[in-house]
This record gives sequence, C-alpha cells and structure tokens, in this order.
Amino acid sequence: MVTLTVSTDVDEDIADLIGEGLDEYNIAKGGPYDEEEVWILARDDDGSVLGGLKGHIEYSWMFVDWLWVSTENRKGGLGSQLLGKAEVIAREHGCLGAYLETFSFQAPEFYKRHGFEEFGRIDDYPPGHATIWLKKRF
Repeated sequence: MVTLTVSTDVDEDIADLIGEGLDEYNIAKGGPYDEEEVWILARDDDGSVLGGLKGHIEYSWMFVDWLWVSTENRKGGLGSQLLGKAEVIAREHGCLGAYLETFSFQAPEFYKRHGFEEFGRIDDYPPGHATIWLKKRF
C-alpha cells in the first residue's frame, strides 16, 4: 500500500533525494547539464547598480532568468545592452540559442524586437494577463 502525504515543506534530505533522483535520470537520458550561472550587471560611475541580467546555461541553451533595468534607466538602451551581452556569452559557450519567460505586462515586444519568437503561453496567468515563453535560436 502507498500513502500519499501533502505538505508545503519537506526536510532537506527528502528534497535532496528527489532532486538527485531526477538529476540522475536526466543525466542518464540527456547527458550532463554542463550548467553555469551568468550574471551581467550595469553600474554607474559610483558603482550603483542600474540594471542586471541573471541567466544560466544548461544543455547548450541559455535561459534568461531575470532582466531588470531601474525605472529611471528604462527606454535608453540598457536592457538591449544587457540582453546583447548575454547573447555574446551564450554564443561563446556554444549555445544553440536563448529562451525566457515573461508576463504580458512586462516586455514581450522588447524581446521580439531582439529576434525572440513566442513558443508558448498561458492566458490568465496571472488573471487578466499571460505568461509567455520566447526563444531565439542562433
């Protein structure tokens, strides 16, 4: 007999057991992740952060986790510089492309102007908006 339990939290050893089991299976089928985290920061002359991009490379693709530009520095090309630098890094690592997830109220048109194309969406997530996945193959 199997007992199913529901929780909002589990012990770290259980999380590790499940995560390591999934990793073992994925690596056996898809090969090593070759994962690397990438941070690109934009700073002014005083060292204050004006914007940044966090991504990670895995299975020859870069995923853009976060791209943020401070309110006062938007519309001036800083986001394009950050995204462009991420693409350079991805190409240097031999990536096939880059992909990301954004909300419809964030920047899907910005990414499309940079050559990304939509490949998935969930409408009403969050309600009244959409979650959109975009990719760019190099």
